[in-house]
Amino acid sequence: MLNHFIDRVKAGQVVDFQETMAVIAAAYDYQPTEFSNGIQQPLVNEAGCNEGSCKIFAFARLHGLDQTQTLALFGDYYRKDVLENPDGNDHQNIRNFMRDGWDGIVFKGEALKAKHAG
Repeated sequence: MLNHFIDRVKAGQVVDFQETMAVIAAAYDYQPTEFSNGIQQPLVNEAGCNEGSCKIFAFARLHGLDQTQTLALFGDYYRKDVLENPDGNDHQNIRNFMRDGWDGIVFKGEALKAKHAG
């Protein structure tokens, strides 16, 4: 499931947010973790806040996904809410990542740990 999902993302196939969350939940244990997003005006996300973004950024970093592949993991939040409303102020984590990419992401710990088989 995990490898197939990663292959689909790397191939540019459309995935949705709920599918991304399900794949992460199946393969990883999540620990709420503070992270900041952005270079000039970083958005500080306290542990337990914006957990979807936290999980996606941690997952994408673990799997070496690039900026485009990472944004795709947000599904319609990225494709519809952000791209169709470029001047909006919602989904600030997505918007900051679009602007600053991986250079703007700083974690204060390890949000995801692989679940052990068995």
